[in-house]
Amino acid sequence: QVQLVESGGGLMQAGGSLRLSCAASGRTSSSYAMGWFRQAPGKEREFVAAISRGGTRTYYADSVKGRFTISRDNAKNTVYLQMNNLKPEDTAVYYCAADTKLGINWRSVGRDGIDYWGKGTLVTVSS
Repeated sequence: QVQLVESGGGLMQAGGSLRLSCAASGRTSSSYAMGWFRQAPGKEREFVAAISRGGTRTYYADSVKGRFTISRDNAKNTVYLQMNNLKPEDTAVYYCAADTKLGINWRSVGRDGIDYWGKGTLVTVSS
């Protein structure tokens, strides 16, 4: 019912910035809370950031707080992740997610607990 397509990943030196975009198609994205997760090689997928349906509340992992900013433009059915002061530890495949449920714990929810996932975009940060 909902398709998510990420873009904006690529190569960046430490200290640089990237902005990831996630475009939703199918049902309007304004009906869903949305977030970002990432997965490094050999590691489990981890929560990065999330934003409420109205865009008034945001949540961040401690590892990215103060550096990353999540936002959404419901008119464009798009969610963004602005990543500043990138570090090599940020290297991972970044996945966009959307969920219809209310009150989920984004910091601890597993992969199967999210309704929709994008295919991911690779971010590589060199030192």
